[in-house]
Amino acid sequence: MMPMAAFAMKTGARAPWDRALVTGGAGFVGSHLCTRLLDAGVEVDCLDDLSTGRAGNVAHLAGRHGFRFLERDVAGPGLPGLLDGPYDLVLHLAGPARPGAGWDRPPALLDAASTGTRAALDIAGRDGARFLLASAPPPDADDPFDAHGAYAEALRFSEALVAARAGDPGAHAGIVRLFTACGPRMRTDDGTVPGAFLAQALAGRPVTLAGDGGRRHSLCYVDDLVDGVLLVAAGRSVRPVDLGGDETPTEAEIARRVIELTGSDAPVTCTGRPPDDPAGPRPATGFAHEIFGWMPGVTWQEGLARTVAALTERPGPVPATVVRADEGGWA
Repeated sequence: MMPMAAFAMKTGARAPWDRALVTGGAGFVGSHLCTRLLDAGVEVDCLDDLSTGRAGNVAHLAGRHGFRFLERDVAGPGLPGLLDGPYDLVLHLAGPARPGAGWDRPPALLDAASTGTRAALDIAGRDGARFLLASAPPPDADDPFDAHGAYAEALRFSEALVAARAGDPGAHAGIVRLFTACGPRMRTDDGTVPGAFLAQALAGRPVTLAGDGGRRHSLCYVDDLVDGVLLVAAGRSVRPVDLGGDETPTEAEIARRVIELTGSDAPVTCTGRPPDDPAGPRPATGFAHEIFGWMPGVTWQEGLARTVAALTERPGPVPATVVRADEGGWA
């Protein structure tokens, strides 16, 4: 197997996998992972029911050798029997990585975290594949979602399920906790601060800060996040690994940068009480730095610039072969 850093840093070296399954592959991060794996010579099966993902996110992969898309629910009945594999990598992103758009139905969220995670683990176990769950930091006191509600419970259960399976002989299961990212194909209704600010600025609505705008947020560019995921996937760690930006700009700084980049004349307003924790959630990236040699390379300012450039481009048509696969097979 090649050195992990050689693959993740996009040198053109071939990946240490032949075939990968990416659940939630039509989502923001998932679509970037599919692209990177294909570029590295890996055949990719992308599974997504398009409840939160978008067909347009993988439209550019239509027709590429080794890419297959299936519109199917990861928590649907009999999934392992429908995917013939064999896979040597399973990346499970079809769970509760972030509350927001599409997760307004708690039963579906809990199904994805439980039945869906179990199905993905079963597929990896069947084929002896490396399995990686994309999780998220638990919600804190200032999160708009109830820290004891469906989202938090889904996070806890999916991680507990993976940790339990990781203890089985021959299992190769691990967890990455993904903090806030930005980049092309991100949703502006994803519940994150940069997403909300981008939506408000582009629509000319007031950009609204919590308290005095002093709360800090970890922000990472999606290419750097993908590097981290693949570095962890190429290793054998079973310990959860935090991946996120080391830079933590304030909400006021992010708002000013968004307004500048979009050319918006939207005003900045402050509302509500100051946050309980002005430091905000921050990833503990020391393990990723020391063990995997992972370091973000794109500043938060440049990451937002690339994000805005992508958001303001005119989207192209979505090929019909990517929009839908029939229930009997692949598109």
